Amino acid sequence: MRSLVLSILLLAGLPAGAQTPATPAPAERSEAGLQDWIGAFRPRALAAGITAQTFDSAMADVRFVPQVVARDRNQSEFTKTIWDYLGTAVSDDRIRNGKAALQRHQTDLTAIAAHYGVPAQIITAIWGLESAYGTFRGSDPVLSSMASLAYDARRAAFFEAQVIAALTILQNGDTQIENLTGSWAGAMGHTQFMPGSFLDHAVDWTGDGRRDIWSDDPRDALASAAAYLKDNGWITGQPWGVEVRLPAGFDYLLANREVRQTPTEWAAIGITDTRGLPVADHGPASLLLPAGAEGAAFMIFRNFEVLESYNTADAYVIAVGHLADRIAGGAALAGDWPRQDRALTHPERIELQTELTAQGFNTVKIDALIGPLTINAVRGWQVAQGEVPDGYASPRLLERLRAAR
Repeated sequence: MRSLVLSILLLAGLPAGAQTPATPAPAERSEAGLQDWIGAFRPRALAAGITAQTFDSAMADVRFVPQVVARDRNQSEFTKTIWDYLGTAVSDDRIRNGKAALQRHQTDLTAIAAHYGVPAQIITAIWGLESAYGTFRGSDPVLSSMASLAYDARRAAFFEAQVIAALTILQNGDTQIENLTGSWAGAMGHTQFMPGSFLDHAVDWTGDGRRDIWSDDPRDALASAAAYLKDNGWITGQPWGVEVRLPAGFDYLLANREVRQTPTEWAAIGITDTRGLPVADHGPASLLLPAGAEGAAFMIFRNFEVLESYNTADAYVIAVGHLADRIAGGAALAGDWPRQDRALTHPERIELQTELTAQGFNTVKIDALIGPLTINAVRGWQVAQGEVPDGYASPRLLERLRAAR
């Protein structure tokens, strides 16, 4: 749903609208330049169906926000290990506040869950991670943020579409310009919808003729989050995932998102839940080891991928799922983490990809993103070195790569 910068802010343990040290915008960007861009953009917006009155009124007070551009360009500087992130995202306070929020809105959340087939605890957990149950929804002017990012041109097409979507929201009467606020990167309301996602998925649960995700009443926002998940394929009755134990001698090459088996098939090779019991058969599942062989292991189902449509970071999805489980009364994670490790820095991730490729294990891209291509390259290198092929990119692995040059 949201831009990568928001995913990385979440991995940094920061709310979507949190303040970070201001960095000057590149010298070539300016207020005058933004106003020129607005003038050039106007015909495109009108061609997309925005009326001249809506455009001129809404864009009159749009200003260049250099901090937004700087943060978007420097998003790779925000890093945190998954265990540190989960410690914040699924803290005792957030669990306690989530239980209270669920109780407070029990009637509406139960009805929303029944209508969309998405558990009330999942909806509540998203609400908790996105805006601390509505207490931090962001106060930055969305149009100024989106226009500044569109003008910056790094991702012009995406952010121009978001500006048009925001203008459409105003034109449709869902809210007024003074209420069109959100995070610095444009995510809005209790459940932090980007403007485009709002147009595609937001609903009027209260029946007042507006899809209002901004006000103190969270009902439209909570229903919209449930609608978003349903629209993206949520399977009613299926969990997001289950923490599991791996047997001695486990073949770590099987811990691959592309390897899918039923829980019964996984149980046949000794994979159980943390109580030692087979996982219920909820459909095909794969195994995820977000911190390698020394960290917690999860059997993940199709609904994990649905949650990824909300935010692509594995840590975020695990946080939503685990927070939902804890709100429902579930236990803390049983597995531990390789706490001696720290997160790789952006230059270290670049170095890791460069070294892997140079040593014959092509990561395809040198982009500092540790995704499936890089994980597969790590596995290949580990196999060649006779190591456990868990695909875990850590500072220790980088040291071994350097030594193997």
